[in-house]
Amino acid sequence: MKELKVGDTLELHCYKHDGHINTVSEKITVLDVLDDMLVCGDNRTMITENDGTKHKTKEPAIIFFYKHKWFNILAQLKKQGLFYYCNIASPYLIDDNTLKYIDYDLDLRVYPDSGFKILDRNEYNYHKKIMKYSDEIDKIVNDSLQELIEMKKNNEGPFDKEVIEKYKEIYLNIENIS
Repeated sequence: MKELKVGDTLELHCYKHDGHINTVSEKITVLDVLDDMLVCGDNRTMITENDGTKHKTKEPAIIFFYKHKWFNILAQLKKQGLFYYCNIASPYLIDDNTLKYIDYDLDLRVYPDSGFKILDRNEYNYHKKIMKYSDEIDKIVNDSLQELIEMKKNNEGPFDKEVIEKYKEIYLNIENIS
């Protein structure tokens, strides 16, 4: 596989633990390639859900994927302010120009006022049972959720608004969006 560089585009595949594909995002743009993280952007990207329905994202987003952490962080640049949608998910891998990860249902929603809410506990518990998540996966998922909450409380990484501004400028320049 060729080495990723800023400006490259990838398709994004989100899987479930049992191997079925959950969503496909048509295009994300690489904004930074770091040892432990890949930063991408998207805007008005076509998403195909597992039932075949399609929709486009509504606003630009900066997305942080990690090689060794069990979550990814989507910073949504909405007119009403900066929102975050954080997925508890496996570390990413790149396969044939496609970024892939396994979604583990639990999500953290962060609002512009810094309030946050844990989402989809029932979905997680249901899938844990029917897909037979191991005790190890359960521990990793719950520890990762706590790590994510701590990062948010301390305004670390993507939760530092200056980090978002930096990548927003890079993305707008690459995509010539004003």
